[in-house]
Amino acid sequence: MSNTIPLSFLDLAPVPQGKTIAEGIAQTVETAQQAEKSGLNRYWMAEHHNMPGIASAATAVLLSHIGSQTKRIRIGAGGVMLPNHAPLVIAEQFGTLQALYGDRVDLGLGRAPGTDGATFQALRRQMKDAERFPQDVQELMYFLGNDTDGSPVQAFPGAKSNVPIWILGSSLFGATLAAHFGLPYVFASHFAPQMLSQAIAAYREQFKPSAYLDKPYVMLAANLLLADDDATANYHFTSAQQSFVRLRRGETGQMPKPTHDMDSIWSQAEKMMVDNALSVSFVGSVETVKPKLAAFIATHQPDELIVTANVYDQAARLRSLELTSELNLFTLQA
Repeated sequence: MSNTIPLSFLDLAPVPQGKTIAEGIAQTVETAQQAEKSGLNRYWMAEHHNMPGIASAATAVLLSHIGSQTKRIRIGAGGVMLPNHAPLVIAEQFGTLQALYGDRVDLGLGRAPGTDGATFQALRRQMKDAERFPQDVQELMYFLGNDTDGSPVQAFPGAKSNVPIWILGSSLFGATLAAHFGLPYVFASHFAPQMLSQAIAAYREQFKPSAYLDKPYVMLAANLLLADDDATANYHFTSAQQSFVRLRRGETGQMPKPTHDMDSIWSQAEKMMVDNALSVSFVGSVETVKPKLAAFIATHQPDELIVTANVYDQAARLRSLELTSELNLFTLQA
């Protein structure tokens, strides 16, 4: 492995408190453009539903907008929650994106619903739908592949597009599935790090070379928030911390403003929960973050890192992306 790896960005299209969805999307476009300017490899968006602070529910639609406002950076889902959809529909959506933006398009697939139980029902899904995830992945790969000419059902657009498919996960299930199909694997260590070492070990050990990939390819997710000094970074990171507290309480709302006093917001038990969920986080100045991030990369040996920064203040978000080039840990695009 080389001394540097590609760096990518995962976005939830946050809608900051007091902003409209349109304003949140406009800031998302700015973020994608800054990620491209900073030389990042991919710009991925995640499917979530019934969350007023997240604007990426119609993931393929928003990705198309991002694609039209950028030139080079890869765009993709990180991910589409496949149990919410018929594989044919996703093949058509991402086949359309491939027709528009060529080989810039990626398709990451997750098994979770990406929402709550009531919304899951509103999506016309049943819990057993997740049990079909392996079969649905195979079906989707078929619709995007080269062998549907004789099939009574084909994806137009989609057939022969061969949009790259990734498996997302936070457990051994996704790791072993990705290994079995010979697909690249992304571990959601940015919010569910508990099984990190076991999952990537299982993936690498069980990987079967395929027409898609000849050797394992692991991308790890992390929270990364850089600022000119530690205090500023830690202040802006409180927006992400508050969001997690609200999520665990079952509360909804837009992206909260940062605070100087988290102790007035969370209980000690909630603090422990958030610290555990967000333990793969690198927050501070470049000087503070660089050795910690280098140690994480050395320990887990990812082939690529994808980072996210759930930040209320747009200027702080853009500044964090600007500073990534100073880490000198990543292969950045010219």
